[in-house]
Amino acid sequence: MAAIELDGVTKRYDGGLGLPGRSSDPVEALSDLDLTVREGDIYGFLGPNGAGKSTTINVLLDFVRPTAGSARVLDLDARTESQQVRERVGVLPEGFSPYDRLTGRQHLDFAIGSKNAADSPSEIAERVGIADALDRKAGGYSKGMAQRLVLGMALVGQPDLLILDEPSTGLDPNGAREMRDIVRAERDRGATVFFSSHVLGQVEPVCDRVGILRDGELVAEDTVEGLRDAAGGETTLAVDVERLPDDAVAAVRALDGVSTVRADGQQLTVDCVDGAKTTVLSTLEDNGAPVADFDTTGASLEEVFASYTTGEREVRA
Repeated sequence: MAAIELDGVTKRYDGGLGLPGRSSDPVEALSDLDLTVREGDIYGFLGPNGAGKSTTINVLLDFVRPTAGSARVLDLDARTESQQVRERVGVLPEGFSPYDRLTGRQHLDFAIGSKNAADSPSEIAERVGIADALDRKAGGYSKGMAQRLVLGMALVGQPDLLILDEPSTGLDPNGAREMRDIVRAERDRGATVFFSSHVLGQVEPVCDRVGILRDGELVAEDTVEGLRDAAGGETTLAVDVERLPDDAVAAVRALDGVSTVRADGQQLTVDCVDGAKTTVLSTLEDNGAPVADFDTTGASLEEVFASYTTGEREVRA
């Protein structure tokens, strides 16, 4: 079963909305959008600001009604069965601000009550990294702490589908990595994750499939590896390890698809084809080099993203 199905969804807004100084031309935020997200996947929904990502999410949650087309979420009609949809979906909306006068615990209690769930606020706060601030008023939270709190609210009730709109906003690198760990854990639990972002680095390490939206149209859809292969070139993988035995370095150098390996203290930099990344990480683990963190860089994926979003290419793999 598909977790998300959009069929020919178009959304037009009347231009100007009757306000002086605004163009009277209508604006088409989504144009005949077809999209299917498989149950149990982490789906990265990429596109520049203004591409229509948030409008798509609003259609799924029935906050916005499409001009044409239909949307189904968890095999429910997003329009006529919206209440049932919201009971099974956890949402981290872009730009949501917590209520200044309420504590983190009160926010989580509200989310738990609205879902008739039995979650522990303390356990959720521990999971998202705000346990020490749980009983402080959210008005004193930093932007990153507020984002962690809203993520915690989205996790209440073990939702079947998580919809995360720009979830790394306000998070430092450690917070972004912890957020990705939570996303993977939710997928492993059996949830589907719909992950909207304009930041390639946040999507690449976790997503099973990626769709690229431009001007309201889905212009590319594939695995991350498939998009990289379309662009050609290698990936540079920077891996921080707890220790780096010589045997581990030698084992990585011997892998197919690895062209260059550079060791510096407890960091290893590996140039390899994209499909070899997972093998590099598992080889390090198997040879006594526990992986603490890693990052990938590759101009090729950024270039293909730029080419799709600036209109130079239009291919669906």
